[in-house]
Amino acid sequence: MNDPTGKKLDPILTFEGKRYDLNALPDDLKELVRGMQVADAQLRMHEDTLKVLAVGRKTLAMQLNEKLKSVTPIE
Repeated sequence: MNDPTGKKLDPILTFEGKRYDLNALPDDLKELVRGMQVADAQLRMHEDTLKVLAVGRKTLAMQLNEKLKSVTPIE
């Protein structure tokens, strides 16, 4: 990242209210951070998929409701 003056900023990890210099962390911790980033991206992707499925299901329900208007229900 760059600050407004164009100077490159060091990446900062903020975790549970504490800040850490990401470059200064050991490699095993950097790998854990990368894993968390991948997990977060996957969660966002699947949340978006669920939203799309919910919209599709709602559309199907509206179509079903409309078509059932011409069908007499059983008693």
